[in-house]
Amino acid sequence: MIDPIADLLTRIRNAGMAKHKSMRVPMSKIKARVVEILRDEGFIEGFSFDEGDGIHKEIIVNLRYMGDNEPVIHNMKKISKPGRRVYCAAKKIPEVKSGLGVAIVSTSNGVITDHDARRLNVGGEVLCEIW
Repeated sequence: MIDPIADLLTRIRNAGMAKHKSMRVPMSKIKARVVEILRDEGFIEGFSFDEGDGIHKEIIVNLRYMGDNEPVIHNMKKISKPGRRVYCAAKKIPEVKSGLGVAIVSTSNGVITDHDARRLNVGGEVLCEIW
């Protein structure tokens, strides 16, 4: 797999369109942090880990829906791609949908949201935008 974050976003988008309650994705530290940010920002209900046989660990993501079974996540956009990395200084990190959405940024302080990056005054690689 060339881009694990794009794979995670695509699996979440597809599960939401198919109205699944939960979905599974192979475990990695960066995926776990992205899913944790999605939970903290209210885009998903929660997540848990499935140890499996010890080698093939998975993250189980519980999706969140609004009243009429419409996914809370309207759209997700991968910004930095393997062929074109996008880096921003702290003051130039994009604000998604006037603050209604979230940009996820990989910084020297770890993977954090755009508003945390601005607050800490650190720039980094803009991974994706979610609204």
